[in-house]
Amino acid sequence: MTSIIRVVIADDHPVVREGLSALLASVPSVTVTEIAATGREAVHAAVTLRPDVLVMDIQMPDLSGIAAAREITRAAPDVAVLMLTMFDDDDSVFAAMRAGARGYVLKGAQQEEIIRAIQAVAAGEAIFGPGIARRVLGLVSAPPAPGIPFQGLTSREHQVLDLIAAGARNAEIARQMSIAPKTVANHVSAIFSKLQVADRNQAIIRARDAGLGRNNPAT
Repeated sequence: MTSIIRVVIADDHPVVREGLSALLASVPSVTVTEIAATGREAVHAAVTLRPDVLVMDIQMPDLSGIAAAREITRAAPDVAVLMLTMFDDDDSVFAAMRAGARGYVLKGAQQEEIIRAIQAVAAGEAIFGPGIARRVLGLVSAPPAPGIPFQGLTSREHQVLDLIAAGARNAEIARQMSIAPKTVANHVSAIFSKLQVADRNQAIIRARDAGLGRNNPAT
């Protein structure tokens, strides 16, 4: 008898959550056990319900998908995290891998591809959508750039940390980088998690010790 794959869906857009739930409801071997709207809810569902797969977006409220994946990998390593997102840049792919995600699929993928990805990560495989696998190989084999502090951060997170070190608040960072305040908050949450700091002051100390914040004086 084929075992049922228990799935938690985590996305901050109701349309995506409902659409994915409807899609998986049509698959006999899959059952949706919980739906989460924030990164914190996703971590809580993973730790308490221990689903086989947690399908999650990268951009999430409260806690970014990357930071949530890292917490899930640490607290519930048996839960396979599958990123389903619109972000197809190298930084996001690499950050997801480092956080412990077993799969990375774009939201524009065919329904059959999403289902296959869920089945693959549930079986312990790593799965990446078309066009991403080749870049993943290049990212993994490329040597790290010398002399760059906090190489676990994405380039965007590094920019945000540089501005934080200069004393800029979230609203100012959003203005300078031309991104939404919510996106800044997600980046800040991910940065705190990666640097293993409890608050902004600790992040500033670590960043300034590494030489950040000198070329971006807060206005």
